[in-house]
Amino acid sequence: MNTSRKLISTLNPYMVTKNVEKLKSLTGNIYETIAVAAKRADQINVTVKEELHQKLDDFATHTDTLEEIHENKEQIEISRFYERMANPALQALVEFEEDKIFYRLKDEE
Repeated sequence: MNTSRKLISTLNPYMVTKNVEKLKSLTGNIYETIAVAAKRADQINVTVKEELHQKLDDFATHTDTLEEIHENKEQIEISRFYERMANPALQALVEFEEDKIFYRLKDEE
């Protein structure tokens, strides 16, 4: 699953105040909302981390010494892009507010 550049560019990377009542209304319980968003944030974090490592592995050379390390502009741009991305928790909350997350509760026996 590739990261949606459109979603990343539309999110404000800075923390914004959320309406707790609105978040509570999504599931009926604020703790369930937080749990669902946290699990989605973990998924986003793993996906982004794997994607970043795949892109940076293209530039990796395992024979470099301290004297041989040089600046790679493409690698720097990739790193800057990922640094500017919104926090995975913020991305998860936005997805949850837009009904892009499917969740279900475990059946209690």
